Amino acid sequence: MSATISVSDLRKAYGDVAAVDGVSFEVTRGEFFGILGPNGAGKTTTLEIIEGLRKPDSGDVTVLGLPAWPRNDQLLPRIGVQLQASSFFERLTAREQIRTFASLYGVPAKNADDMLTTVGLTEQGGLRTEKLSGGQAQRLSIACALVHDPELLFLDEPTGALDPQARRNLWDLLRQISKSGRTVVLTTHHMDEAELLCDRVAIMDRGKILKAGPPAALVREIDQPVRISVQSGLVSAEQAGRLTGTGAGEVTDDGVSLSIATSDPATVLSGLARADALAGLRVQGATLEDVFLSLTGREYRA
Repeated sequence: MSATISVSDLRKAYGDVAAVDGVSFEVTRGEFFGILGPNGAGKTTTLEIIEGLRKPDSGDVTVLGLPAWPRNDQLLPRIGVQLQASSFFERLTAREQIRTFASLYGVPAKNADDMLTTVGLTEQGGLRTEKLSGGQAQRLSIACALVHDPELLFLDEPTGALDPQARRNLWDLLRQISKSGRTVVLTTHHMDEAELLCDRVAIMDRGKILKAGPPAALVREIDQPVRISVQSGLVSAEQAGRLTGTGAGEVTDDGVSLSIATSDPATVLSGLARADALAGLRVQGATLEDVFLSLTGREYRA
């Protein structure tokens, strides 16, 4: 498939800090691509360079077959950008806001109103933007980025400050956008979000891409035990160790759940079944978060 975005040896420094340090990757047409990393990893700087908002120190970036810098007027109608911090025109309603954005691209007002419906904001169309909830404001921001029907959409941490319900509602919207055939590039530090939405991800830290690939493939690469939990009191920790045989690893019991970490879950589950000790069963394998932590470390960063 042809590359919608091609990035080669991209570099950007601020003084002695290398914000982007030799980044290379491609995004294919119709792909949902995620750039993951902790705060300060270089995700936003990378995205701003690709969008043509920031000049790189060196490296090559093409978007839809055209150079991203100097900012290319031919690209602007073909891309949509939802920035990390959304700013709306003051004292406008949601409907007035998106109609204003639409007018900048010569898009009819009816199309703008239809986009409000697409993102589930028809009932809030008459509300001033400052009265919208966080989730509603994010949906309006995405609607403004989509109102001119771009081929490529950039989303910079769209759910960063949202509550769980608002995040899941926005995920549903992002799935719909992806299914429409658009190419989507997402930056996030929420691993569950990336694992659920993205076809491929690149894990970034300290300005470099550490690993890239489909989330499931990255998870399979790490040597992480499966954790099996059952209701506490069905068997003792000692019994769990014996009945699971050689498949058992670390066994812990906190009074609520008995948990077994193992590299042989089939043996462990068979042993628990024979002991009639499957009540409250929960089996948890490795996740993209485990991959992320194995690559970037667990230390706290201010």
